[in-house]
Amino acid sequence: MNLSDHDLDRYFRRIGYSGAAGATLDTLAQLQALHTSAIPFENLDPLMRRPVSLDLSALSRKFLDEQRGGYCFEQNTFFQAVLRTLGFSVSGLAAVPQWNRPAGVTIPRTHMVLRVDLPEGPFIADVGFGGLTLTSPLRLVPDVAQDTTMEQFRLAPDGLQFQLQVHLGGHWAPLYLLSLQAVTPEDYEVFNWFTATHPNAIFTNHLMAARPAADRRYGLFNNAFSIHHLNGRTEKRTIDEPEELALVLREHFHIRLPEGCDAVLEKVTRHVR
Repeated sequence: MNLSDHDLDRYFRRIGYSGAAGATLDTLAQLQALHTSAIPFENLDPLMRRPVSLDLSALSRKFLDEQRGGYCFEQNTFFQAVLRTLGFSVSGLAAVPQWNRPAGVTIPRTHMVLRVDLPEGPFIADVGFGGLTLTSPLRLVPDVAQDTTMEQFRLAPDGLQFQLQVHLGGHWAPLYLLSLQAVTPEDYEVFNWFTATHPNAIFTNHLMAARPAADRRYGLFNNAFSIHHLNGRTEKRTIDEPEELALVLREHFHIRLPEGCDAVLEKVTRHVR
């Protein structure tokens, strides 16, 4: 599905885009950088036991009317619609998250990624991987360190798949294992339902938010707030009051908090008081 002209204009206003609307690599790069800094990663709805819809009208309402963010299936479903509306050739892929997971521990393919085919070749675009989401598209080529507006990334071959890796602290660390097999909207509905409702899923048990800025990344896991600067310096602090947590979500993550989230914020901070 495509966005209406009205919603496309509103999307451009929200992310601050005023450039050309052609299906080019430059347009893709600008949109991805602006989208990730303007529309934050957040999982308040699963945590509040509210349904997560991938319907385009619901996503437009959430991102454009309510000034909210979302997690990978919401973010990349919406970004895919934006790109298709602009004439890009884009398809959906799926990946197994590996960031901060012990080697050998596997989970289902619970992450959505986009493949964008351009005259320059195929690229990977991803606006929904939380604290290390890609702020620039990556060429779909093996073992090449690629600069983004933030860190360096590379795609390391792993059989018929690719492992996305990020360069941090002088080392390459795995983020997710990406399959190039196309995924249908029906597949995403199943993946999304599992991720948003399973009682043991990370999104139904922990508060998370992330947003990159010009020279830093803001991150939140429960009540642990962090600012990771590109020069390597990191600031961390624990938030022990729900009012302060609400302020951080509004000011640093640009989230207009939904009605009814007070109980969640209270629960997240309760154990430290």
